[in-house]
Amino acid sequence: MGHTPPATVSISLPNGQQVVFAVCRYGVDNGNPFAEIIKDAGDDPDVTHGATIRATVRPLPAGHGVCFRAGDGVGTITRPGLPLPPGEAAINPVPRAMICTALAEANGSLPDAEVTISVADGLHLSQRTLNSRLGIIGGLSILGTTGIVVPFSCAAWISSIHRGIDVARAEGLTHLAGSTGNVSEKAVQKHYNLPETALIEMGDFVGGMLKYLRQHPIERLTIAGGIAKMTKLGQGRLDLHSKRGQADMAALAQLAASSNATTDALAAIAASPTVAEAFLVATQAEIPLGNLIAQSALTTVLETLAPTPCQVDVLVYDRAGQYVGHAGPALPERHA
Repeated sequence: MGHTPPATVSISLPNGQQVVFAVCRYGVDNGNPFAEIIKDAGDDPDVTHGATIRATVRPLPAGHGVCFRAGDGVGTITRPGLPLPPGEAAINPVPRAMICTALAEANGSLPDAEVTISVADGLHLSQRTLNSRLGIIGGLSILGTTGIVVPFSCAAWISSIHRGIDVARAEGLTHLAGSTGNVSEKAVQKHYNLPETALIEMGDFVGGMLKYLRQHPIERLTIAGGIAKMTKLGQGRLDLHSKRGQADMAALAQLAASSNATTDALAAIAASPTVAEAFLVATQAEIPLGNLIAQSALTTVLETLAPTPCQVDVLVYDRAGQYVGHAGPALPERHA
C-alpha cells in the first residue's frame, strides 16, 4: 500500500448522493488490501446492524473486469429465481454497481479486480433470515436497492417476500402460502404438505405480497394467519402491524351480526378489548366468527389481486395453531 488510507470514505449512492462512512480497520490480507466498516442500520430491524463488513480487492490480469466472491459470512446462490444465477455470490446487482463505481472513482477507470465481501459472524446471523429458504447457502446476502437504510421501512423484509415468490415461480410451484407468523406457517405447511420454498413469510406485509403477486401471478394462494391479523385484513388493512392501528371492534360485531347473533353477544363483542376476547365470546355464543373473519379477509385479498385470476383460500388459526376458520373455493381436506 503506497499511502495511508483515510479515516472516512465518501461513497456514491445510485441516486448520485454522497454518503460518508467511517473506516474502522484496514490492512493487507495475503498481499491484497482490505477495509472494514461497521454496519449501521439505524432504526431498521436488520440482523446485520453492528456487524463488521470487509471488502478485499485482488488485482486480476487485464481483460478480466470486476468479479465478485463470497467471503466468510456471505452466502452463495443455489436456486434460480433470484436476480443472479446459481453459483454466484449473494451480492445483489445494486451493491455490485456501487462497488464498481467506487473502484472506478478510486482508480480513475474500472480496474480488473476480484472483490471479496465478508461479514463477521455472517453464517450465524443468516440463521435469523430467510436465506436458506431462498437457496442462499453459507451466509448472508448483500442486499440493497438504494444504498441507504430507510428507518422503519422494512424494505428488506418486503424484498425477501418478492424474492421468495420469484424462487417459487422459478421452481414451477403453483401453490404458495403466505403466513403472518411462525405458528400459522407451520400449521398451513403441515396441512397442505407444502415444500419450504412454497412458504412466504409475509408477516404484517400482506399488501407487499399481494401487489407483487398481482404482477407475478400464481395459480393458487393460501393466506394463513391469526385471528387478530386476519380481522384487520378483513377490514381492508394491508399493513397488519399494530402500529398501523388496531382492529375495529364495532365493525367486528357488525360482521358477527350476519350470523343472527343475539344482541347481548354482539354488544359483548363490540366491547371486547381484544379480538381474542371477542372470539371467546363468539365461541360461547356459537357464532362462526372464524369463518366470517376468513370470508372478509378473502374479499380483501381478491380485491387487491384483481384483475389477476388466482384461486385463493384463507385459513385462520388461534395462538395454539388450531384451525378456527376458513373461506375459499373448498374446505381444507382434513376439515372437510
